[in-house]
Amino acid sequence: MGVRGCLRAVSSYSSPQVVVVRNGHLGTAYRALQLLVLLYFTGYVFIIQKGYQEREMGPESSIITKVKGVTQSPSKVWDVGEYVAPPEGGSTFSILTRVDISPAQAMETCPEGRAVANATCSSDQDCVPRDTDTSGHGERTGRCVPQAGGTGKSCEVLAWCPVDGDSISESLAEMASQFTVLIKNNIHFPRFGFSKGNIQASESGYLKSCMFNTTSALYCPIFKLGFLVEQAGEDFAELAEKGGVIGVIISWNCNLDLPDAECNPHYSFRRLDPKGALASQGYNYRFAKYYNWNGTRSRVLIKAYGIRVDVIVHGQAGKFSLIPTIITLATALTSVGLGSFVCDWILLCCMDKEQRYSSRKFEQGSRPWGTPSAEQPILQSNHLPLLRSHRR
Repeated sequence: MGVRGCLRAVSSYSSPQVVVVRNGHLGTAYRALQLLVLLYFTGYVFIIQKGYQEREMGPESSIITKVKGVTQSPSKVWDVGEYVAPPEGGSTFSILTRVDISPAQAMETCPEGRAVANATCSSDQDCVPRDTDTSGHGERTGRCVPQAGGTGKSCEVLAWCPVDGDSISESLAEMASQFTVLIKNNIHFPRFGFSKGNIQASESGYLKSCMFNTTSALYCPIFKLGFLVEQAGEDFAELAEKGGVIGVIISWNCNLDLPDAECNPHYSFRRLDPKGALASQGYNYRFAKYYNWNGTRSRVLIKAYGIRVDVIVHGQAGKFSLIPTIITLATALTSVGLGSFVCDWILLCCMDKEQRYSSRKFEQGSRPWGTPSAEQPILQSNHLPLLRSHRR
């Protein structure tokens, strides 16, 4: 192009040429496209999505939980200090509904469990001293000893013995569905300086007598355990037998252009662990209780099945802001021109008047450096060209 060509390209610009096309089909399509764009931005972007607001996603949140209730098993009465773990009352906690209790164990040597792979042996050479197995119960001593019951031999281990004692199963579910769960939640949107909690008591003793209800007691976050399970669509007796994980989801979607009273929590409940899993079904864990018996440190091993509750908080807040409003309006006004682009493309590519329309639509005006001359004006005329379409 050279220097002159570059200068010519830099010193020129494109000015839109307005052509009125009198065609019923194109005119209808043009207005329909404009109407769709306006409806989209007015109805969806502005009203539903609130495109005029500045938004903050994910509030800062604190959760405190507390469980109350008493239940019993065939051997004892259980209170909150025994069936709730952990006791601190955080966003995740579990409530015991069934326990398998192993007999008293002491730290000593005994045969490895029959179910442990590679535990069987025929001589001491099969047992490597100080060796451990991830699925075993302790450290091998290097001796091959008879198993309990005289059904064979296995490697001796230093562990909490006996390792294969028969456990006793006890259910705590008799009154567990009536346990009450308090879920105290406070949220904060730092960008807008807005804070709120899910407890708004009108009197000091309000929480002692209220129970959660979506319509009449939204700000009483006390739930019965059976209610949580029922709202998640599960059977309480079945869940208490195998254990499971229930999610309590608290959503805070706040329009801060409205009064604070319009920002309310929304609760939903669902089971989070896979119900039909073939492997590792349900929810369980092990813990031990230690004591001294005749000067020997002993323990009781408990395999616990329970209902784990996960409290999940999410939400968003929005408030009017000039910048997103201007950006959304500019996008809407620009998108209105989509109708002209589509109709121009149809007229230029798909109709039999494209040559005549192209000659009217694209005209070139040029001028030398300086003031434009009368023979070559930049604008071809002072009024708009008119293109009429006739049927052949």
